[in-house]
Amino acid sequence: MISELWDLRVDKVVADLKEGRRIDARKVDEVRKITVTHGVSENADGSARVRLGETDVIAGIKMVPGEPYPDMPDEGSISVGAELLPMADPEFEVGPPRAEAIELSRVVDRGIRESKAIDFKDLCIKEGEQVWIGFVDIYILNNDGNLFDACGVAAISALLETKLPKLDGGKIVKGEYAGKLKIKAKPILNTFAKVGNVVVADPVLSEEKSMSARFSVAVTEDDKITAFQKGLAGSFKYEEINACIDIAMRNSKQIRKLL
Repeated sequence: MISELWDLRVDKVVADLKEGRRIDARKVDEVRKITVTHGVSENADGSARVRLGETDVIAGIKMVPGEPYPDMPDEGSISVGAELLPMADPEFEVGPPRAEAIELSRVVDRGIRESKAIDFKDLCIKEGEQVWIGFVDIYILNNDGNLFDACGVAAISALLETKLPKLDGGKIVKGEYAGKLKIKAKPILNTFAKVGNVVVADPVLSEEKSMSARFSVAVTEDDKITAFQKGLAGSFKYEEINACIDIAMRNSKQIRKLL
């Protein structure tokens, strides 16, 4: 029954886009309303909740002292994980991370990591012995499409609020902080869906169900591209990719004001 309903919605999405209409009346290059709320978790070192239309996600950061990688003795690291909670979407299931969750985590991670938003050398506590490891945990509360962008905004928003715990003898002093995490760039992830012959920004769930291809690009405030991701079996034309990048750079400037 659910699949039959989706088939009907997909047919309408495709038909409307052929006539130049989106299901929620937005322009093809327009993103939904975004709200960012900081400090939503008392126990996290940094946190943010992002609502992108009806899509709703929370990101929390925990900074933990640990051993550095042998080949990077003076650098800390970050690890991004995303939980697709069943309450967010009837298609999400309890159990090991799905392929979609792994891809989502990696794309968000890459956008931040490759932007050099964090200088990992700044996370060194004692070379070869102890560094800060940042765990970025993202939880999906409601899925109405474009989890990539919502999670990307939530992650960088939470990182901008993150405080480094105070250490005493190499151990965390609970409730005390030594200062804020240094963030040197604000990458924004922008995702596009190709539905028929039309490319739309910030696809809602019904547009994602209708799309043949997905393209995500992360850009910084100085218009540098830090990550690409192409999804599904469909393709984009060269000029469509260029148009997406131009739209991403323009929309990112507005989104970045909310961080």
